[in-house]
Amino acid sequence: MQFKLSEEHEMLRKMVRDFAEEVIEPSAAERDEEARFDRSHFDQMAELGLTGVPWPEEYGGAGMDFLAYCIVVEELSRVDASAGVLISAHTSLAGWPLFKFGTEEQKQKYLRPMAEGKKMGAYGLTEPSSGSDAGGMRTTAVLKGDNYVMNGSKIFITNGGEADTYIVFALTDPNDRRSTTAFIVESTFEGFSVGKKEEKMGIRSSPTTELIFENCIIPKENVLGEVGEGFKIAMKTLDGGRNGIAAQAVGIAQGALDAAATYASERVQFGKSIAENQGVGFKLADMATGIEASRLLTYQAAWLEGEGLPYGKASAMAKLMAGDTAMQVTTDAVQIYGGYGYTKDYPVERYMRDAKITQIYEGTQEIQRMVIARMLTK
Repeated sequence: MQFKLSEEHEMLRKMVRDFAEEVIEPSAAERDEEARFDRSHFDQMAELGLTGVPWPEEYGGAGMDFLAYCIVVEELSRVDASAGVLISAHTSLAGWPLFKFGTEEQKQKYLRPMAEGKKMGAYGLTEPSSGSDAGGMRTTAVLKGDNYVMNGSKIFITNGGEADTYIVFALTDPNDRRSTTAFIVESTFEGFSVGKKEEKMGIRSSPTTELIFENCIIPKENVLGEVGEGFKIAMKTLDGGRNGIAAQAVGIAQGALDAAATYASERVQFGKSIAENQGVGFKLADMATGIEASRLLTYQAAWLEGEGLPYGKASAMAKLMAGDTAMQVTTDAVQIYGGYGYTKDYPVERYMRDAKITQIYEGTQEIQRMVIARMLTK
C-alpha cells in the first residue's frame, strides 16, 4: 500500500497551485462580489492542459488519471471554489459520459475539443420538478424523421450560458420514465436558449443558469449511448462527479484552514498569539484532521475509478465526508477570525458561503447516505 503521491502528481500539484495563486486568486473576491465569470481563466487552464487531465492523448487529453484530475480541482478550489467547479463540471459531468458512452465519432467531434479547451462542457439533468428524484423529469425529445425535437427546461446548470456542449437528458416517450435518454446538445442548435441566471449565495463567479428547449432540433446521431439508457448514464456520471465535488470541498476546507492558521499565529490577544490558546489550537487540530481524512477518502475513490474498480460507495463516502468537513472547517475559520471573519475583508466568509453547496449538488448529503446504505445492505 502506497500513500505517497508520484513525482508526476506532485509536479502537477505545484503547477496548479502556482497558477491558482498567481492568476485566479488575485481577482477571486472581486469576481465573487460581481458574480462575474472570466472565460480567460478557462483558456489559460487549457494552455496548461488542465481541461482534459484524465482523457487519453488520442482525444486531446493529458493522458493522466482521475487522481490527477482531483488534485487539479482541489488546488483550484483552495483559492476559488468557482474555478474548481468549472473544471469539475466540464470534466466529470460533460467529458466523462462522452468518454464512457460516446462513439468514436462523438469522441472526436465533442470530447477532443473539450479536452483541448477549445470548447466548454456542461450537464443538464435537474428540472424544476425533479431534483434528487431524477426519474421525475418532464423534458421530452421525440423522434421526427432524422432528428429529435426536444421541449422542456433544465435548471441549476453549472457553466450554463458559457458552455458550448451540453449533455442533456430527456424522455423519448413522454409516458414512459424508462425512456430517459442522453443527448449531446450544441449551444448553436435551433430551439436552444439560456434562461435565468441564478443569484447564488456562494460560487458566485461560476455561472449557474436555466436551459430552455423550444422545439430544439437534435440530430439522431447525437444520442449518447442507447435510447432508454439515459438514467443509467446519468447515475454513473454522478458517481464520478462526486469525486470532483469531494475534491472541491477538500480544497475549500484547506484554503480556510491555511487562512485561519496564519491569522491565529499573527493575531495577538492578552499578550500572545491566539494560536497558543487551547480553544483555538484544538480547533485548528480538528480542522486539519477532518481535511486529511476527507482527502484520503477522495483520493481513494479517484484511485478506484482509475483502476477500473467499483467506486460508487467510495465516491459517496468521500463526497459526504468532504462536504460536511468543508462546512465545519469554514464555520470554524470564521469563528477564529471573530468579527473580522464576518466581513468581506478576509476570504473566510467567502469560503464559508462556497462550502455550503458541496453538501447539496451532485446529490445532497441525504442522497449520499441513501446510496451508502443501499450498498451496505444489498
